[in-house]
Amino acid sequence: MINQGNKPKRSLLKGIQVFFKTNLIAGLLFLTPLVATFFFLRMLIQWMDRILLVIPKGYRPEDVLPFPIPGMGLIIIILLLLVTGILVRNYLGRRLVAMWDYIVAHIPLVNKFYVSVQQLVETVAKGGTKDFKRVVLVEFPRTGVYSLAYVTGVAVGELQEKTHRKVINLYVPTTPNPTSGYYLIVAEDEVIELDMTVEDSFKLLISGGIINPDMSGSHSSTRKGPRTRNKRG
Repeated sequence: MINQGNKPKRSLLKGIQVFFKTNLIAGLLFLTPLVATFFFLRMLIQWMDRILLVIPKGYRPEDVLPFPIPGMGLIIIILLLLVTGILVRNYLGRRLVAMWDYIVAHIPLVNKFYVSVQQLVETVAKGGTKDFKRVVLVEFPRTGVYSLAYVTGVAVGELQEKTHRKVINLYVPTTPNPTSGYYLIVAEDEVIELDMTVEDSFKLLISGGIINPDMSGSHSSTRKGPRTRNKRG
C-alpha cells in the first residue's frame, strides 16, 4: 500500500520546485536582455572612446580635464556631427560640399565607393524609400525553401531589358546577423508579399524563429501576379 503520509510531502516538494522554476525563469527573462543591453552599450562607449586616440597626446580630454569622463568619444562625435551639419547647411557650406563632390567624382575607384556610401547614408537618413519597407518571401536558396527578403528597389536599365520581365532588387539577410546577406534580382511575380512590418521580421530573423510575432495581416498574402513571361513585341 502507498503511504498516505507521503502525499503532503510530495505536494510540498512539487510546490517548492514549481516556485523556484517559475521565479528563476522570470528573473532570467527580465535580467538577460537588461544585462546584455548594458554590456552592449558599455562596449559601444568604449569603442567610441578609442576614437580619441587619434588626437595627439597632451590634447586628449583625459589630459586636459581633471578626471576622465566615460563616453567622451560619443559626446565629441555628436558635437562634431552637429557642427558639421550647421556648416554644410549654409550657402558657403553647400558650395564647398558641391566642390568636394565634384573633385571626388573625378578620382578613379574612389568615386564609385564614395558615391555608394553617400547614397546608402542618404537612404538611411531619410528613412528609406517605400520599397525598402516591403517584406516579401522568395524561394531561396532553392525551390521549395522560402527566405524573408526586403525589396530595395526596381531594377533598371540592362537588368530590366534583358530579362523581359519586371524584376526587382531584393536583399536576403542572414540569421542572426541581418547586416550580412545576399543581393538577388528576382521577377516581381515570383515573390510573395507579406503584411508583417520590418520590425517584426527583424525579431523573427535575429531570434532564428524563436520570437514569432503575431503576423496575421488584414488580408492573406498572395503572389504579385501570375508566373507568365512577357512576350517581346
